[in-house]
Amino acid sequence: MKDGFAAHQTGRYLYPMLQISQLYIYPIKSMAGISVSKAKVTDRGFEYDRRWMLVDANNMFLSQREVPEMALMDVVIVAEGLQVSYRPDNSPVIVPLTPATDEFAEVTVWDDTCTGQFVGAEIDRWFSTKLNTSCRLVYMPDGTKRITDQRYAPENSITSFSDGYPFLIIGQASLNDLNSRLGEPIPMNRFRPNIVFTGGEPFGEDLMHTFTVGDIEFRGVKLCARCPIPTIDQQTLERGKEPLKTLARYRFKDNKILFGQNLVHNGRGNIAVGDELQVKQLNHEERFFISAR
Repeated sequence: MKDGFAAHQTGRYLYPMLQISQLYIYPIKSMAGISVSKAKVTDRGFEYDRRWMLVDANNMFLSQREVPEMALMDVVIVAEGLQVSYRPDNSPVIVPLTPATDEFAEVTVWDDTCTGQFVGAEIDRWFSTKLNTSCRLVYMPDGTKRITDQRYAPENSITSFSDGYPFLIIGQASLNDLNSRLGEPIPMNRFRPNIVFTGGEPFGEDLMHTFTVGDIEFRGVKLCARCPIPTIDQQTLERGKEPLKTLARYRFKDNKILFGQNLVHNGRGNIAVGDELQVKQLNHEERFFISAR
């Protein structure tokens, strides 16, 4: 077997056994995530995950790439909806789980255009003031079906306002390996995963073709090409060259820096921290193998 994931066949599963150690949802795209002990898997990813998004005057999505201050927006799910607080002044606003407006528009996420529902003018003003950027908040209704990239994912796979796929998985061993090469370690939140697991070797997630958590099947479809967001300190907004400078030395392929694996899934239900992750099949395509330079 090529380098990356030491495993052997026992019955119908590949070992060693892996265990979910962290779960995250990001209700509003590019804002702070929520660490949860369990999460509900829906047709397009975790419940609430990136169902809301800020857009500019052209209905193009906004992220920390353009507005790094979005990292300072903390989100909590409460009975009334999403409570969003701007960390510098701790001022909150409540975003309802179901928008009350009848205003819809075609909004753009990278190369995709899909229907979003505007949440409300008062909330738009709050975000625009706090971020010093004219923007509006949109919600993805259940009727909007945004198809994943058909070059890599099954045709029935959909996602929310994520960059492209319902889930991102990273092994804790992969971050540990990276931190061993850095002068100062960085936290997992720089990479914004949905699922973190312990066990196995660094970058074992690269070769996961199919794995199950309970009755839900996940499929690794594409290694995650990293944008500059991991260089932004999520507490101070300080920008640097790391960790991309170091990752480029040994996680570089086809002019991309790769860290983490994008997933699609089959099935619905709940998964929780502590659940076992059982690998059933490994990737064998060349695009999943990275050689250190």
